[in-house]
Amino acid sequence: MCTVVILRRPGHAWPTVIGANRDEKLRRAWDPPAAWWPDRPDVVGGRDREAGGTWMAVNDAGVVAAVLNRPGSLGPAPGKRSRGELPLIALEQGTASAAAATIAALPAAEWRAFNMVVADREVAYFIRGTGAGRPEALPLPEGVSMVTALDPNDLSSPRTARHLPRFRAATPPDPDRGDWASWEALLADHVFGDTAGPAEVLCIPPTSDGFGTVCSSLVGLRRDGGRVWRFAPAAPCRVAFAPLPLGG
Repeated sequence: MCTVVILRRPGHAWPTVIGANRDEKLRRAWDPPAAWWPDRPDVVGGRDREAGGTWMAVNDAGVVAAVLNRPGSLGPAPGKRSRGELPLIALEQGTASAAAATIAALPAAEWRAFNMVVADREVAYFIRGTGAGRPEALPLPEGVSMVTALDPNDLSSPRTARHLPRFRAATPPDPDRGDWASWEALLADHVFGDTAGPAEVLCIPPTSDGFGTVCSSLVGLRRDGGRVWRFAPAAPCRVAFAPLPLGG
């Protein structure tokens, strides 16, 4: 179960800030974010070596797209296209609104069920694909929203119930000062015991069946066009975040 947290604050110097943990089978090979697609030179994202797509990427226009599984849909399925295509399709567009409309026009049955978050400096959308009909794109409100395998801010998710209030109460990142400490600490949460179970933690240690948090991202979109991507190339409870070269 991956997680995307987004802070929207129109009028701020950094109107969109995103944190994301990718949870995946540990044996599935991947590459860290870079410009991996020759036919998409304006796109930087992590690359899944198995299918060639991405779980999260950003284009030069400042549109971010991330894809997550819905419950019971982990991994590929015969006859279904890779969900890693979806962020690349979205990032063919220059705005989040156009990207969301593009995904919402697709035949959802061609992919296993998915959630997406698509955002730019102005707006953000949650997109739900249930495997039938057309995906549904819904605007995300101002403030902090959290998406897991369920819908945004759904407190029936133990992870959301535990961490959404924490993100909302935390000091927001300050990219101008390089201060991401509060969100880095939350994304690295891996403590469970008497008061928290494994379903609630954000940073999943490797499990006996070969699953866990494999990387983490922090992305900021500046109102004047700047972009920042901080990346942890393994579980953020084990390694530190470092900036990627995005030219912004």
